Amino acid sequence: MTRVRIGVVGLGEVAQITHLPILQALSDRYEIAALCDISRELLEAMGERYGVGSLYTDFRELARHPDLDAVLVANSDEYHTDCVLAALGAGRHVLVEKPMCLTTREAEEIARARDSSGRSVMVGYMRRFAPAFLEAVERVRELGRINYVRVRDLIGANSLIIEQTSAVLRPGDLPESALRERTERGQRMVREELGEVPPEVARAYRQLCGLGCHDLSAMRELIGFPERVVSATQWNGGRFIAAIFEYDGYCAVFETGVDSQRRFDAHIEVYGETESVRVQYDTPYIRHLPTTLHSFRTEGDSYEEAVARPTFKDPYTCELETFHEVVVGRACPKTTPEDFIEDLRLFGMIVEKLREA
Repeated sequence: MTRVRIGVVGLGEVAQITHLPILQALSDRYEIAALCDISRELLEAMGERYGVGSLYTDFRELARHPDLDAVLVANSDEYHTDCVLAALGAGRHVLVEKPMCLTTREAEEIARARDSSGRSVMVGYMRRFAPAFLEAVERVRELGRINYVRVRDLIGANSLIIEQTSAVLRPGDLPESALRERTERGQRMVREELGEVPPEVARAYRQLCGLGCHDLSAMRELIGFPERVVSATQWNGGRFIAAIFEYDGYCAVFETGVDSQRRFDAHIEVYGETESVRVQYDTPYIRHLPTTLHSFRTEGDSYEEAVARPTFKDPYTCELETFHEVVVGRACPKTTPEDFIEDLRLFGMIVEKLREA
């Protein structure tokens, strides 16, 4: 099997808990060839842990690393576009964590750069690569008339799970100036995309770009793009959001928020006339917790419930296996920049309703 030489930009908790261990486990497909982070402390620790000697604090230098096939962009989303463009400019394929970027202008710029480079860009919507989700897509197509859809993602803060299950290195050498610049950069990008909005609406937008895009992206693949946003509201300073989407003959309800409970309640359920299908997700911060497919069916006098676990393989592993197929030319990405632009369009429609509320 062809091994892909990959560079990783951003060595925070997601990279430490998921990306790097999975890339190492997929050693028949990947070689971790280079690492990049602004923290020298993280660089040296992860370089030693994974046996990587090529360490960079500048993503542009990593992109120019000799013989690199691909770059995984997993740093803070305010800098995704710069990293993706640098990688494409150096002729690398790119897997970029969600959100791909924060503005439509950036998304279109990435799409143009991809086309010019002849390389692929795949957005890291790992939930859409879970076998249970892929099976649900097929089941929904056979469901017949849809009466209702519920999209729910109410979770405890990631730290509540991580502190009990993982040893994450949190560096102490990040300069305050870099942290301030990141915050200010994010604020500028939100203003560019939305104009002047109240602080709680800006925070709701970042919530949509973060946790919410997982759910809404998967919703679009399952049932398509809604005809309109009927209503939307936010509360607790934009940390909780609810919206109603209108489809042809039915509505979908979306609810999301982050609190301090140690639980992860994330699912999408599609209700047909006599049968329902639900995709149930679990936290990605504990490896190998399965995504499951639940079905509920009435036939004659009987009512049946079933739970299918297609695999113990976690969605991140499925995603990285798919990206390997993309890089070696055996597949085309489905989570493209154009696909992500559809998410930005839906976020904008939600924000318009939030302005009215």
